[in-house]
Amino acid sequence: MGTVGTLRSAGVREGDEVVVPAYGNSEVAEAVVELGALPVYADVDADSLCLDPAAVADAVTPRTAAVVAVHRFGRPADLGWIRETGRRHGLLVVAADEPGAEGADRDGVRRRQHRAAYLDGRLTGVLTPHAVAGHTYEQYVVRVPGNGRPDRDAFARALRSRGVTCKVPVQAPVYRLPALRRDVFLPQTERAVDETLALPVRAELSRRELQRMAAACNALGGLLQPAF
Repeated sequence: MGTVGTLRSAGVREGDEVVVPAYGNSEVAEAVVELGALPVYADVDADSLCLDPAAVADAVTPRTAAVVAVHRFGRPADLGWIRETGRRHGLLVVAADEPGAEGADRDGVRRRQHRAAYLDGRLTGVLTPHAVAGHTYEQYVVRVPGNGRPDRDAFARALRSRGVTCKVPVQAPVYRLPALRRDVFLPQTERAVDETLALPVRAELSRRELQRMAAACNALGGLLQPAF
């Protein structure tokens, strides 16, 4: 059952509020709108890039009916604290994988985890994702040091010029998309949108390719310094 079906079967109806992440794909917010409910955007945790439980608690109002927590890039959301918030307020808590997630192919997951561990130990030019149990690394998402989006975009162009495939995983906060726009500003979401970059950890990458990617990131990262 998809997000719409789960929310509908749980009794979410027109006029209800549903807390959703502002960082990531728009499908969750669109599912809420499809039911006639109102998506309420909550900020993310800086380490996990998933919903921040404290931000969820702050977003709850008497009209809130549910919370949808998304496991971001294969990194599990902190469901324990979010469910505790849901219990206190009588809310449905739905956990969802990102659309397009590759699923639980154990061999593929292990290969991505090995490549991620290799990069964790060698990357110094970027901030690596926090390694936690259960992370499947659907994407290996780093933060580029420096002055936000201009430096991140320049970093990505330089990597591509060196033959490293990379992409910006999230182009804008969901609350800035035309059909889902809200007048809010969530600082950790904004920072994540401006600083994150997805590096490849696909199974067919050779050790030489990983070494070349790490060397390129480290050389470029030394050129970027945060503004003070």
